[in-house]
Amino acid sequence: MKVKKTIFLFAALCGLVIFSGCGNNQQLPSQAEKEITMPKPGSDVADTGDGSIEKMPEESELADEPVLERVSFVGCGDNIIYYGNVRDAASLSDGERKYNFKPMFEPVKDIIAGADIAFINQETVMAGDGYSLSYYPRFNSPREVGIDLVELGYDVINIANNHMLDKGAPGLENTIKFWKEQDCLMIGGYQNAEDYDNIRVLEKNGIKISFLSYTYATNGIRKPSSSSLVIPYINDEDIIRQTSKAKEESDFVIVSVHWGNEGVFRPNDEQKRTAQLLSDCGVDVIIGHHPHVIQPVEWLVGENGNKTLCVYSLGNFAAEQEYAYNMVGGIITFDIVSENDGKPYVENPVFNPTVFHFNSKFYKNTVYLMEDYTQELADAHGVRTYYRHSLTVPGLRKYVTDNISPEFLPESFRVQQ
Repeated sequence: MKVKKTIFLFAALCGLVIFSGCGNNQQLPSQAEKEITMPKPGSDVADTGDGSIEKMPEESELADEPVLERVSFVGCGDNIIYYGNVRDAASLSDGERKYNFKPMFEPVKDIIAGADIAFINQETVMAGDGYSLSYYPRFNSPREVGIDLVELGYDVINIANNHMLDKGAPGLENTIKFWKEQDCLMIGGYQNAEDYDNIRVLEKNGIKISFLSYTYATNGIRKPSSSSLVIPYINDEDIIRQTSKAKEESDFVIVSVHWGNEGVFRPNDEQKRTAQLLSDCGVDVIIGHHPHVIQPVEWLVGENGNKTLCVYSLGNFAAEQEYAYNMVGGIITFDIVSENDGKPYVENPVFNPTVFHFNSKFYKNTVYLMEDYTQELADAHGVRTYYRHSLTVPGLRKYVTDNISPEFLPESFRVQQ
């Protein structure tokens, strides 16, 4: 009897095993399967969720994936405020402020606002109360210009240029105080020697970028010896000292330089010498201005084999001057890229040609991208209708193609050549 019971129980257990293997397919994985489809940490396989197995990347493969940090940069040339600009801005007042300069930048405002860092050379001082507005040859502009530039998205404002002492040391001191109250980084004006050697650094997306600034002259106007203000004239000793300090305090160095000969499309020997010195010092980018016309963009090689992007002159961004070549400027754009926390480098530098427009009455002051500028607008330009000089779209484009290498021009511009 005991034997029969044992045989019966054995048969019943076998039946249960066979039954559990039939019917639907929702069977639990065996322990062996669990060890394959549910790997332990560090395993090189993974369950994909559908029963298949996928090999995980090796640690060495993961390490090869680049980690990029990127900062987009926009640089603009001379912003010079003439009488027509001010009268035009007064006519466009929004009721909150006496002058409204924002419409002047309407066609390019998205480029400015879209950059991580946007730079401009503000050519005219803003001395404020106690100083009347004035124009060529000694400028003083409404402070609404500065407020509007910051609201448009400019992050770095340069004021080191030949007009920075147009209202003497007190006017410059007031201008410096004004800019220090704005939400931006002002370079080129310094309250004293200590302030001058306090390197200006912006950190964006994990990259520290320092900004230095120099000017060739101040139109023969000198500050009194009693003033503590520092005018950053181009000086080799200062350049060597400050670039060395900037490299210690940041990952990337940009230098603004006001230099060259007005109305001349090629850099002079002193520009070239200073540019090479800056490159030899390890500067990453040189942003040049002052000639009121565009000058070439090129790569320089420093004494240590480093590469420096040099923009000799961005030309005028906004200036009611007399000739067609004064209306041509450029917005330099590029990315500052750091790969795996390495030394940042310049990627995709593009010189975007611009045209400054005003009509015969010096109204409708506007900065256009050259690719959007029409012959209809050209026919109404004040250079033609007031000054009676030639200005045509093909002529404007020729100034660009004669002076800027195709490698730095936007694709849409090159296709149309």
